Amino acid sequence: MRRTVVVIQARMGSTRLPGKVLLDLAGRSMLARVVRRAQRIVGIAEVVVATSTLPEEEPLVNAARALNVRLVRGSADDVLARYVLAAGESAADTIVRVTSDCPLLSPLVSSVVLAEHLLHPGAYDYVSNTLARSWPRGLDTEVVTAEALHLAAGEATEPADREHVTRFIYRQPQRFRCQAVVDRPIRSDLRWTVDQPEDLDLARRIYAAFAGEDDFDYPDVLTLLERHPEWSELNRHVEQKRS
Repeated sequence: MRRTVVVIQARMGSTRLPGKVLLDLAGRSMLARVVRRAQRIVGIAEVVVATSTLPEEEPLVNAARALNVRLVRGSADDVLARYVLAAGESAADTIVRVTSDCPLLSPLVSSVVLAEHLLHPGAYDYVSNTLARSWPRGLDTEVVTAEALHLAAGEATEPADREHVTRFIYRQPQRFRCQAVVDRPIRSDLRWTVDQPEDLDLARRIYAAFAGEDDFDYPDVLTLLERHPEWSELNRHVEQKRS
């Protein structure tokens, strides 16, 4: 039976919102929120936090250990190699890639993406909801086989392919079997990731509305924002950092 592991990419050195991974969201760090939500994805065996070996990561390292999850440390720039290391240390056959700046990560949406991979054994090397965006940004979920990751790590030479873990794979659909998971209606105009103070303001309002609990999911946030449409305007002007 194949072993599926969530690997959360995390670092302290954000240029736009330094230390954002440990910023407070209704009493818990953003990292803790992402870990707890990732643990609710159906079909996974483990959640791993993957960070760098830079000294500045020590607060993050301590926070991850306090959450009782496996911690892997690797290259600061070669994130692809870091993911291969995480896959090896956790004996993963399938990796679910999420990032630590998505505190509204949806266990429901991520489970749908993973199910597309698991329900078609051997059919896909890569499945994601980012190839054709339809969900809000911040629910990004990529599923990739360990075999595809190893191939990419062994062949990718462009710095961008080493920094952006799956870029080498999804940019070669003629070689790797890639599948997009889409939703209707399209809500890709909504921004639920955290990269700027305005993003953090929105996330904090949402968590406060749910009394600081983690058990809400995508439909609950949509309903909340229907009651507070002005909240979605808080960060609509923020431009996504290009990969």
